[in-house]
Amino acid sequence: MGIYLNPNNRNFQKTLNSLVYVDKTLLISHINAVLDTNDNCICVSRPRRFGKTIAADMLAAYYSKGCCSLSLFESLKIAHTDSYQKNLNTFNVIKFDLSEEYQNVEDKKELFNYINRKIGKEFQEEFPEVDFVDCKTLPDYILAVYKVLGQTFILIIDEYDVLIRERVENSLYEKSLSFFNALFKGAAINAAISLAYVTGILPIVKDKVQSKLNNFTQYTMLDSGALTEFVGFTSEEVQELCKNAGVDFENCRRWYNGYSQNNHELYNPKSIAELVKNKKFNNYWNATGSYEAIKDYILLDFDGIRSDVTRLLAGERIPINPQLFLNTLHNFSSKNEVFTLLIHLGYLAFDEIAQQCFIPNNEIRQEWVNALSTTTEYTKLMDIINQSKELLEATIQGRASVVAKALNKAHSWSTSNLTYNNEGSFQSAICLAYFYAATQYTIIKELPSGKGYADVAFIPYSLGIPAIIVELKNNKSAESALQQIKNKEYKQALQHYHGNLLFVGISYDENTKEHDCRIETVVYE
Repeated sequence: MGIYLNPNNRNFQKTLNSLVYVDKTLLISHINAVLDTNDNCICVSRPRRFGKTIAADMLAAYYSKGCCSLSLFESLKIAHTDSYQKNLNTFNVIKFDLSEEYQNVEDKKELFNYINRKIGKEFQEEFPEVDFVDCKTLPDYILAVYKVLGQTFILIIDEYDVLIRERVENSLYEKSLSFFNALFKGAAINAAISLAYVTGILPIVKDKVQSKLNNFTQYTMLDSGALTEFVGFTSEEVQELCKNAGVDFENCRRWYNGYSQNNHELYNPKSIAELVKNKKFNNYWNATGSYEAIKDYILLDFDGIRSDVTRLLAGERIPINPQLFLNTLHNFSSKNEVFTLLIHLGYLAFDEIAQQCFIPNNEIRQEWVNALSTTTEYTKLMDIINQSKELLEATIQGRASVVAKALNKAHSWSTSNLTYNNEGSFQSAICLAYFYAATQYTIIKELPSGKGYADVAFIPYSLGIPAIIVELKNNKSAESALQQIKNKEYKQALQHYHGNLLFVGISYDENTKEHDCRIETVVYE
């Protein structure tokens, strides 16, 4: 048993001891299916807090010859599969966290020599019958054992992309390419490796590595394929956790859901675990990651990024082409690259069918606000967001002049001259101005009614606050907007709602850009 070679199962045991544990061991069944096949190289990329390290520890505990994990797995889901007994603790496993090694080595240029020496020493202790005199690199040690003993290896490398994310100098980056190429390409080394499982935040780089490491099957935040249910916690798993903890599941969905893929609702495990432990809805994202990660990118203005950031904050979805991203952090030249990176970092979610990105939930919306609040370029946007709570209060209190003034400001700032009179742009301006309302309301554009659509509707999560129906008119009176609301029938759309209902009629003059507002309260029964 070593630290890197044939490690023990201590880390996975600690996971099982945790207050919140969700059984993801059926991932092992998927991995067992590709052992010693041409599909045995897997790259799993996820944002921080999505359980990459826990999964790597689980795989090491299951496969490693350096421990006996029967007691850990016998009550878990994997124990009921056909391949369970066959592969349990039967492989030589090499596992390391490249980020940890990078942080520990003093001379960063010596990183891979450092790794080769440390793991090489463990090879000499584990296999005294093998002559390693000419071995200098990890592939050398692996091939020496394979040649003499015929034993193969499983490689588990966590945070493989740390050098890309740290933006190291080119010479060290080139060494990393050589290191991975030597490990995973070539007939000799392929024969000696039963499985390669690497994790990171970014998929494998396309510009230099793709041609060399094209034997990896990738599971990403764009498409996690057959591994989707193991990306994070599923809706069913979260619902059970909420039930056992006495936490409202629907509120949990609003706070933490949004990373849907392949018919699965996905939640970040760290936030759900903190919610269950604390029984408090909060922003747990910044406990492990920093909004500084997105700050540099949203300050760029390729293809109108800044206007699209405004649209994202207003709840809109932005079309992108993620195929243009080369999975590096260098030489960005388009909005597609910036927003695709933010998907991989978890600050945006991706709709694969519509090819659109969006802010997934309340927690991440707050992270965007945190990032924007530290930039002078978004000062006006932050003024609108910071005043949105006051605007909601003014609306509920019927202070129409305050509402008109706030919407005038949001409309003017968030739209260009070309889109100012576009109804969709005005809808987005309203959603932006009422940014705070998303903490208490479901905001719906074009709510179906008996006779047409409301422009924007605010449906409260709970009792005690009124629903709000907003109608927009240009070059007409606010009274005409109110009348249009009254002419429509919302009985079917609001059949489950009982309480005060606010009708908000808004008009603006295309020439003067002045806004007017009228508010009426209706008791809806």
